Amino acid sequence: MAPRLPASMACAAAVALLLSLSSALMASAAASSPPGVGKASSMAVFTPKVVGIGKRNSEFTCEDTRRRRPKCMATCPDRCRTKCLVLCPTCKTFCLCDFYPGVSCGDPRFTGGDGNTFYFHGKKDRDFCLLSDAGLHINAHFIGRRNPSMSRDFTWIQSLGILFFLDSGAGDRHHHRLRLAARRASRWDAAEDHVDVEFDGDVIDLPRHDGARWSSPAVSVTRTAAANGVVVELRGVFRIVAAAVPVTEEESRVHGYGVVDGEDVAVHLDLGFKFEGVTDDVHGVLGQTYRSDYVNRLNVTSNMPVMGGADKFLSSGLFATDCKVARFGGAKAAGIAMITDAKYV
Repeated sequence: MAPRLPASMACAAAVALLLSLSSALMASAAASSPPGVGKASSMAVFTPKVVGIGKRNSEFTCEDTRRRRPKCMATCPDRCRTKCLVLCPTCKTFCLCDFYPGVSCGDPRFTGGDGNTFYFHGKKDRDFCLLSDAGLHINAHFIGRRNPSMSRDFTWIQSLGILFFLDSGAGDRHHHRLRLAARRASRWDAAEDHVDVEFDGDVIDLPRHDGARWSSPAVSVTRTAAANGVVVELRGVFRIVAAAVPVTEEESRVHGYGVVDGEDVAVHLDLGFKFEGVTDDVHGVLGQTYRSDYVNRLNVTSNMPVMGGADKFLSSGLFATDCKVARFGGAKAAGIAMITDAKYV
């Protein structure tokens, strides 16, 4: 068993990092202007050359009037597949997948609320419960490829189905649905937007510039780039940073994914989650790691610690709340043990 501090202590530094970076990202987006209009920000976001546009090395002017530091040269790390975040005036860089706790990237690799990283493969073309609480439920739809030499699918998260309640102000609670998805493509064009967002069945059509924003009471969607990046927020409940990305030719070659350009480049979502106010009864692939009684029984020293028990998280649809660990709306899944119990690992 991996040693574990109480949740409030184990995640303090990680939460602080996530909050500062995510808040900076929101501030940067909110202050952004359409292309051609100058702007100043404590953070710059750019797209590495590996996905088709942008530069590995770019200069950013850092606003630091107190110390009057000069602008610096920032280098996007090779591990940043999509967005590179540069904090000024230090020029410290982060990848989207550096956000933790609450991150999912690639062949779904999660960082839990306890700060430990694990894989959950699920199955292609199926839906799984990532988080279920009394007032919030998040399912993920997995896409994938079958490798004949393996007993499992290669999988990626293609979309999220988010269910939640909002108070009407008259004491009534209204049920809402939010869908966040990566649009399929046979060839990757980084200048084309591959992100779809729907709220209660209506398509949210955001203008194509960094900082474009849509909002309704308590809910907002903000672009973090002209294409393929958004932040979705339900005030006081969650913040989700999402980027639509392809499986690159190099990734496919190295990992044997079998993804062929011109057929389907498996566009999927890299995700960063921040949750507020979840109860101690929260469950789901990611949700259970935020419980105070969560015990991580995975081999955290392994190169690929895998969480099993997929059948306990399986849902019948993107907005279904019928997984065996469902809590949404006050449901109680009696007799369901922690999914990291030995028989599920």
